[in-house]
Amino acid sequence: MDIHEILEHLPHRYPFLLIDRVLACEPGKAIHAYKNVTINEPFFSGHFPHHPVMPGVLIMEALAQAAGILSFRTMGEKPDASSVFYFVGIDAARFKKPVTAGDQLHLHVAIQRQMRGIWKYAAEARVDGEVVAEAELMCAKRNVA
Repeated sequence: MDIHEILEHLPHRYPFLLIDRVLACEPGKAIHAYKNVTINEPFFSGHFPHHPVMPGVLIMEALAQAAGILSFRTMGEKPDASSVFYFVGIDAARFKKPVTAGDQLHLHVAIQRQMRGIWKYAAEARVDGEVVAEAELMCAKRNVA
């Protein structure tokens, strides 16, 4: 999926859209996407000016956005103004290496289960093949209108 398809499957926009491309997506199973981390990211000016590091919460958000695309593709739907896909939980989050400007953050998310509107995923972020972060994520689709 290119950026145009991603924009159709996520309600997020700059500066909070954290997916640049989807390399593979198997609805009902898993997704592999990536984000190019550049020095132009707005968070680098304050985190940290002397040693730019991508905040761990944004790595988790990028994984959640990949999970959102996977879920919408699995449901055969696209987001609209009447619903939102909320991030509702993170378990077993681990940060193994810092992510810095120039890295390509590969996002691997697999559906573990879906029950009563709650989706649970196994998520892992990698740079150059090395795991930099991992977690179990939970998301839920809710009507807002």
